[in-house]
Amino acid sequence: MSDNEPGPDTQAETEELEQVYDTDYEVGQDNVMAMGMDIHHPVFAISSTLVILFVVLSLVFPEISMSWLQATLGWIQNVFDWLFLSAGNIFVVFCLAMIILPFGKIRLGGKGARPDFSYPSWFAMLFAAGMGIGLMFWGVAEPVGYFLSEGASSPLGVGPGDARASLGAVMYHWGFHPWAIYGVVALSLAFFAYNKGLPLTMRSAFYPLLGDRVWGWFGHIVDILAVLATLFGLATSLGMGAQQAAAGLYYVFGIEVGLMSQIGIIIGVTAVATVSVVRGIDGGVKLLSNLNMILATLLLIFVMFAGGILAFTTNLGTTVAGYLGNILPLSNPVGREDTGFYHGWTVFFWAWWISWSPFVGMFIARVSRGRTVREFMTAVLIIPLIVTTIWMTAFGGAGIDQVAAGVGELADGVGQSELALFQMLHELPLASISSILGVLLVLVFFITSSDSGSLVIDSITAGGKTDSPVSQRVFWAVIEGVVAGVLLAVGGSAALAALQAGAVSTALPFVFVLLALCISLLKGLNHELTLIKRGMA
Repeated sequence: MSDNEPGPDTQAETEELEQVYDTDYEVGQDNVMAMGMDIHHPVFAISSTLVILFVVLSLVFPEISMSWLQATLGWIQNVFDWLFLSAGNIFVVFCLAMIILPFGKIRLGGKGARPDFSYPSWFAMLFAAGMGIGLMFWGVAEPVGYFLSEGASSPLGVGPGDARASLGAVMYHWGFHPWAIYGVVALSLAFFAYNKGLPLTMRSAFYPLLGDRVWGWFGHIVDILAVLATLFGLATSLGMGAQQAAAGLYYVFGIEVGLMSQIGIIIGVTAVATVSVVRGIDGGVKLLSNLNMILATLLLIFVMFAGGILAFTTNLGTTVAGYLGNILPLSNPVGREDTGFYHGWTVFFWAWWISWSPFVGMFIARVSRGRTVREFMTAVLIIPLIVTTIWMTAFGGAGIDQVAAGVGELADGVGQSELALFQMLHELPLASISSILGVLLVLVFFITSSDSGSLVIDSITAGGKTDSPVSQRVFWAVIEGVVAGVLLAVGGSAALAALQAGAVSTALPFVFVLLALCISLLKGLNHELTLIKRGMA
């Protein structure tokens, strides 16, 4: 008998280990064909009905809808602020533990699995899907806004005029915490799909806790919540992208900005995203993600050098010092005096990341087979953190420097967040060229988010299938654009508030889903580690 074979005293335990993930469920067995679409009937029917109902009621009763969205946003921000902040801290600790603990040696897909994508393509898809539009929209507006704020509206109440606190707070919102939220979901989906042979859908990650009951109504509810959270999180990003692209076209070409121009941009981008969705990950998403990284790198290098490399280096030290020095105070949900900042910014961002987590998590899972848990989590946490630190330092630091010097329109404050990027670029050399590049980058990020999200929602509503009919992918790509347009229309002059309210409202129930996910994933990883030790995996 070899060392890896179980002895008589462990035979029963070995058989029990082998049976843990046995299930009669097969991907697609509950699916039905309707109008050329292969759907997981309850999830598709309920989620699509709820979304269509929201669209219709919002268009028929826009004032009531906006009032409801604002009331819901205020209630969640004031009652559940501690929950969002505490959950974010738990996810960071959990992901760091995955790197350190023995779970890190587990390979997604088994010991013989090898990665499907090169490191550059993998990093590009991680980053483009994760927060591309957000970095473009908030890269200047957020740090400058913090720098000019005062009292309870400034980070930790230390403003105005504190660059260290401003850049540190920006990194708090865009550093470890969002990527830890994504990492929990992504690792759960990848592990249970590639190592346990379960469908690539949210419900599968709860199999260690519920067994075959995940194929029933509990699983349906989890997947429906994932669809709604993803859809409204994406709609928030798409709405912001449309606002910024329209603002850029006005700033560069003088094209009038308005609701119709923003909706026109959404229609155009949705059409291109639909083509990308039809082509799939290799033919569409991967190509656009690589294009994203090339354009983003060009714009980043330009801003670093045009704004002064010495100024950038100084600001980089300020950003890092601000992040490290303020991460613990900013993570504390108790006794905060900066309530305006805490509720208006941190709670929104945490809710936005949580609402995005099914989308980003599933997309990352789909492109990460063959990576070890340690390699996976290190890349998901560290690589984006480094890139984001450089990005926020370059763009945010340049904006703050202009404000401090009293140069340009930003010195008068951030009037419209979507214009801040172009106002900053206007004060640098080659402003017209860099602004055009900025508009193009917003649009490409816009398309990448839309097509990636469509593939993810499509997979969830198809019960975990990744090869559903084209018509089904097109349906979700169009619906995303419709919801973004409706939120903009309902919000009117307060469109940004409507977008934020939609994301926060759908994120609240999903916080509890993600906390339970951590427990389930630990059970699954522990089971896999036991199999590895016994030579059974």
